[in-house]
Amino acid sequence: MVQQIQPTTDDIFYPESDGKPLADNTLQFELITTIKSGLDLKFKDDPNVFVAGDLLWYPVEGQPKINQAPDVMVVIGRPKGHRRSYKTWVEDNINPQVVFEIASHTNTIKELEEDKLKFYQNHKVEEYYIYDPNRTTLKGWLRSGETLEPIPQMHAWVSPRLGITFELVESELVLYYPNGERFASYLEIVELKEQAEKALDQERSRMQSLLEQLKAKGIDPEDFEL
Repeated sequence: MVQQIQPTTDDIFYPESDGKPLADNTLQFELITTIKSGLDLKFKDDPNVFVAGDLLWYPVEGQPKINQAPDVMVVIGRPKGHRRSYKTWVEDNINPQVVFEIASHTNTIKELEEDKLKFYQNHKVEEYYIYDPNRTTLKGWLRSGETLEPIPQMHAWVSPRLGITFELVESELVLYYPNGERFASYLEIVELKEQAEKALDQERSRMQSLLEQLKAKGIDPEDFEL
């Protein structure tokens, strides 16, 4: 008689990819990366906030088929750092508290508002947000006890966990930091950096011109004590 050896949890394989693309189109990709990088910036000084995009999350040890890969997820209470996947039992049993999904034309309402909602509800997510740029809809759910309840009004909604504000501006999702500054895309960040560098160069040129004018009048700026 051949004895059947039961696999231990250490023997169980947890895939690092669900085989699905990060995004189905350029708009979805830009929105995901803007939210993810904006949250990275929001929590850059807090070593115990982990933000991830399209990372497989396994909430139950020994059950690799139970998983999701939120477009963006935030875990408060876990250190920053690279991970191949997020396994709750390895992370002090802390589940992501906030998740974002950006809908594409391939997503169905059932998938996002029933299947994923049920998953996030069952696994202790506190805030769940869906933005559909094709239908220009923004929806959210907030945990109340054991369930995720719909947020009646997302206009000017402030996330309890993140402190950021949600707006639909001309049907486009815009997120704001607590100081009122808007989340910026990568291109916008680069443009702002270039503008700041240009302004600095102009100020340096102006100062150099002033120094040359003083020297032309026989005034040595180094003779002045500051």
